[in-house]
Amino acid sequence: MADALGDALARLWATIEARRGASPDRSYTAKLLAADPAEVARKLGEESLEAVIEAVKGDTVALTRESADLLYHLLVTWAAVGLSPRDVAAELTRREGTSGIAEKNSRT
Repeated sequence: MADALGDALARLWATIEARRGASPDRSYTAKLLAADPAEVARKLGEESLEAVIEAVKGDTVALTRESADLLYHLLVTWAAVGLSPRDVAAELTRREGTSGIAEKNSRT
């Protein structure tokens, strides 16, 4: 399962990177990347809320679709602000073996 998700996200990231600099008239990704990063983040928030709504409703089919939208917009947001999956993976690796409670408390 992890390989399938990882492979899909890697292909998605490659597609996002390939769309950088493309015509915003021909690519939604290029349109997002040409926008202000705050606008891209707003769209990420909208997609997040839609996923929450479907989860609360218990509609797994709709949640699957919204989850895909959310992951896409998260990766586009990373690209818009100059992050890469490697940056996020490094942070996840740093947190391995640390309790979520301890990690959260270390931020204050």
